[in-house]
Amino acid sequence: MADLLPAVWFVLVGFFFAVYTILDGFDLGIGVLFPVLGRTYAEKGSLIRMLGPLWDGNEVWILGGAVALFGAFPDVYATVFSGFYLALMLVLLGLILRAVTFELWSAESPRRAFWDATFVLGSLLPALLLPVALGNVVAGVPLGADKEYAGDFLTLLRPFPLVLGLFGLLVILNQGASFAAAKTTGTVQARARRLREILHLALVPGLLVVGGLTVLEVPAIAERPIAWAAITAAAALWIVAEYSARRGADARAFVLSSLMVVALWAVVGAYQFPNLVTASNDPALSLTITNASSGESTLMTMLVVAIIGMPPVLAYTWYAYRVFKGPVPAAS
Repeated sequence: MADLLPAVWFVLVGFFFAVYTILDGFDLGIGVLFPVLGRTYAEKGSLIRMLGPLWDGNEVWILGGAVALFGAFPDVYATVFSGFYLALMLVLLGLILRAVTFELWSAESPRRAFWDATFVLGSLLPALLLPVALGNVVAGVPLGADKEYAGDFLTLLRPFPLVLGLFGLLVILNQGASFAAAKTTGTVQARARRLREILHLALVPGLLVVGGLTVLEVPAIAERPIAWAAITAAAALWIVAEYSARRGADARAFVLSSLMVVALWAVVGAYQFPNLVTASNDPALSLTITNASSGESTLMTMLVVAIIGMPPVLAYTWYAYRVFKGPVPAAS
């Protein structure tokens, strides 16, 4: 059990972040695309109303992931949050700007253009910086013998993590356009469908570029059959999602796009395991599920809490999306 629990929490932490990418990914994507999807007050208002009942619940998943990371792998939490401090503070700023925008966009009509801009900026910061952070984890960062980050801010801006960050942004934009196509009507839906078509097709060259760079930068991924299986699943889901979108099955296309996100996270997990943070300067310094995990009693207690606590959260999420499942028309 002592060897199994860290692996279980490796999967659970990945699960939290994958669900966050799916759920908050679509409202981050809609936020970045906000001035393109909505041109008039009524159209923008329909997008705000569409996200209003859902966005705060979506952000619970990143909090859950951070708490799980802190409890299960405290050394990783300390290394990532200290080493990526500036980037994560910008992410936090973006999330705060989004929260304020949801409250004040409708109330402050004289400043609505300002709140439009804050909504876009507040969505863009996490949508870009979180994938860049993940790219650094995959590519590896310099670590000291004390498990501390040994680089600087510019180290995080290497080409490979930036390319992964841009691809992550593309995935999030596709999530946003897919959800908007399924949840809006009229002109807004037509724009969302056009954007989804462009973004979904752009995923193909994006994935080819990222895949090629990944094989060059981290050739060990070629030796992971689970990673190749996940890549194959992602490609198959892309094909079925494209077919569904062309048939006008917008909700199904969004679900399939979300499953593709899960498959992409599975690629990351299959490559990383058992590493959590790879040390680019010396692989022996890497933080793994063995040398960075909490004790067995802590992991077991957390697992019991997760088994008790996660079903209500999943049930609430399902209920909220069921209640607000219909399309949101633009107000007159």
